[in-house]
Amino acid sequence: MLNTILSGDFPRSRLLTIVLIVIFISLAFAPFLFPGTRSLSVAAKICYFVVLVASYDLMLGYTGIVSLSHTMFFGIGAYGVAIALNNMGASWGAVLLGTIVGLLLAVVVALVIGLFSLRVKALFFAMVTLAVASAFAVLASQMSWLTGGEDGLSYSVPKILTPAYKLMDDKLFGVRMNGRIVAYYLVFSVSFVLFLVMLRIVNSPFGRVLQSIRENDFRSEALGFQAVIYRSLASCLGALMAALAGVLAALWLRYTGPDTTLSFDIMVDILLMVVIGGMGSLYGSVLGATIFILAQNYLQNLMGAVSDATAALPLVPELFHPDRWLLWLGVMFVLSVYFFPTGIVGRLRSSS
Repeated sequence: MLNTILSGDFPRSRLLTIVLIVIFISLAFAPFLFPGTRSLSVAAKICYFVVLVASYDLMLGYTGIVSLSHTMFFGIGAYGVAIALNNMGASWGAVLLGTIVGLLLAVVVALVIGLFSLRVKALFFAMVTLAVASAFAVLASQMSWLTGGEDGLSYSVPKILTPAYKLMDDKLFGVRMNGRIVAYYLVFSVSFVLFLVMLRIVNSPFGRVLQSIRENDFRSEALGFQAVIYRSLASCLGALMAALAGVLAALWLRYTGPDTTLSFDIMVDILLMVVIGGMGSLYGSVLGATIFILAQNYLQNLMGAVSDATAALPLVPELFHPDRWLLWLGVMFVLSVYFFPTGIVGRLRSSS
């Protein structure tokens, strides 16, 4: 049964297995283990970022496609739902329509970029995708009548996903069961299913072809596999999954704007998560997204505690001042690349 669910792709490391189980249990029971609005928001962000990072690893780690436009597809999915809800009202019909339009647009754009650009070298393809993503971000910022411009869109979601909705009168394990809990489990369950779907894709014959193209596209061509076609399909799949991650983000945040979906900073974060977790392994996306997002949200608080505890010492409180959290985040990334050149997953598997 487990072999079928994981498509035969086991962690292959006892420590990695334990870590993944801990992350899964923590996310599955997050509303009860970590009560509080902020904790739940962090858990939800980890869920849809796992999908987003895994969809990028499907392209970069498994196929060797260096794209810098992944946040564009994330934004297309989010804006599709946001625009539909903003214009049609808080209904599931609007969510469905926005999702379908967003997915279709993401796949079409990815296909066009792939067919026209994947024949060029990796660096030039990366530049093309960066240019397209930048143009899309500018377009979204200027079309204020549709996208809300720089301010973005705030909208209502179906009532069952709002805090005002009561799932039951009594608390469950001390937690009030409202629509926010329903929204979280919607994000968690869909993210989990999408992750398993991608795990199945990379372990299918199609996934094996993608990996062979990554290793040696000339030999793959000689065996009869058209590299451009397979790379284009991989780009479309990555765009589809990224757009679905955008849909989940839009439903959770109830706000969509350039800074939350289309910013190049998000693209940099995705790259960091892939590298930290380990390219060419979807389990790396789970570890990378979890570690990075936890650091983003709690490293500053941790540094504040260290700074207060060492107030009597010279220099140390200033070194660990909360305002310097980005510096230490960069240090953590450099150390992770130095000690884990193949990512955390690669290191754990090689040491087992």
